[in-house]
Amino acid sequence: QVQLVESGGGSVQAGASLRLSCAASGFTFTYYAMGWFRQAPGNEREFVAGISRAGGTPGYAESVQGRFIMSRENDKKTVYLQMNNLKPEDTAVYYCAADRTILSVPYSRDYSDYDFWGQGTQVTVSS
Repeated sequence: QVQLVESGGGSVQAGASLRLSCAASGFTFTYYAMGWFRQAPGNEREFVAGISRAGGTPGYAESVQGRFIMSRENDKKTVYLQMNNLKPEDTAVYYCAADRTILSVPYSRDYSDYDFWGQGTQVTVSS
């Protein structure tokens, strides 16, 4: 049974940090690129960060570049999203996702490319 289980969300003040984790099971983790997406009420799901199967240099949305850091530990089948200097506009449900597609790029920024999704974890940032 495929599972992606996110944890680490919460309610914080602007400027604080949170670290999200996503534990994978039920599939061959190293075959999949991984992504973090977020969705705020009334908004479409948007790309936050992505990382290749081997854990190469991650890529980020412009809105989080320089504040968020994505990483993966293949031996633990886990990906992380370190979120620093959080802003109220970062408030959303955060999802991790796995993508089996072989692309010419290390990961996709298109949510429709992803095969498996977690249930999401809420991040709320107050000013």
